[in-house]
Amino acid sequence: MKLPTSASTHVVLKVYVTGENRHLERELEIYNHINAVQGHHPGRNFIRKLLDHFYIHDLQLKNLLLPGPQTSYLSRFEEAEVADPSPRKVLKDRTIYQALAFFPMGGLPILTDFGEARFGDKENNDDIMPNPYRAPEVILRSSWDYKVDIWSIAMVAWEIVSPRALIQGKNADGIFDDRVHMAQLIALLGPPPPEFRQQRRLSSAFWDESGNWILQEAAPIPDITLESVAEKVQGKDTAGFLRWLRMALQWNPEDRPTALELLYDEWMMEGLGL
Repeated sequence: MKLPTSASTHVVLKVYVTGENRHLERELEIYNHINAVQGHHPGRNFIRKLLDHFYIHDLQLKNLLLPGPQTSYLSRFEEAEVADPSPRKVLKDRTIYQALAFFPMGGLPILTDFGEARFGDKENNDDIMPNPYRAPEVILRSSWDYKVDIWSIAMVAWEIVSPRALIQGKNADGIFDDRVHMAQLIALLGPPPPEFRQQRRLSSAFWDESGNWILQEAAPIPDITLESVAEKVQGKDTAGFLRWLRMALQWNPEDRPTALELLYDEWMMEGLGL
C-alpha cells in the first residue's frame, strides 16, 4: 500500500474482521464511488478519503503501527497520572483502569465511517440511524432519501449545545420504544401533516384516519415543548437556533432544507461572522 510521503499527512488504519457483517463491502463501495466522482465541490475536503485497502490473515499487534497524539500531550498525560492517578480496580489477575479520552486537536470535522451509507440513486427503506436520531420516515419503515441526513444534522447540533438529549424515547421498562419516540416528536414539533400520515403504511399503528393519536395509554404525549427542553441551552440567540432547528426537523422530508440552505441560513451566517 503506497501512502503519501508529505510530513504533514496523517493517515488512519481502520480494521475490519471480515465475514462479520456487510459493513466492509458497503463502505468500500461508497469510498470507491466517492473517489471516482470528478468535481470540485467544497464538501470533498470534509470527507475522509480511502487511500487503499488490503487483507491480513495474521493480524497481531506487531503488525499494526498506529499514530497517537503529539508527544507533548502524552508527556503531560504521564505527569498527571503520577500526580493524581486515575481510578482503577485491582483484581487477582488484572487491573481495570477508568477509560480516559484524549481531547481532539483543533481543526474542522471530517465525515467518516460509511459502513451505513447508501447510494442516492436507489430506493432505500431499511432501518438506519441510532435510535434517538431516527427520522420519522425511518421509524415508520417507509422509503427515505438524503433528507434523513438533514434530520441528523439537527440532532447533532442539539447534542452539541444541550446537556440533555432531545429524544429520550424509553418506556417505563427502560427500553427504547418507537411509540414513545413518536409521542415525544409530536410534543416537540406538533402533529404531523395529513399527507405525511397518508403516504406511510405504518401510520395506522399510531394515528386513526382523522389524525388522532391512538396510543395515549401506552405512550402518552408528554407535556413538553422544544422551548421548554431548551431552557438550559446557552447562547446569544437561542430563539434563532430553535428556528433553525425547526426548519430541519420537518415531518415531511421534502419540507426540510438542503444542506446548503441550512449553512446559509441567517442564524448560521451570523454565528460564523459572515
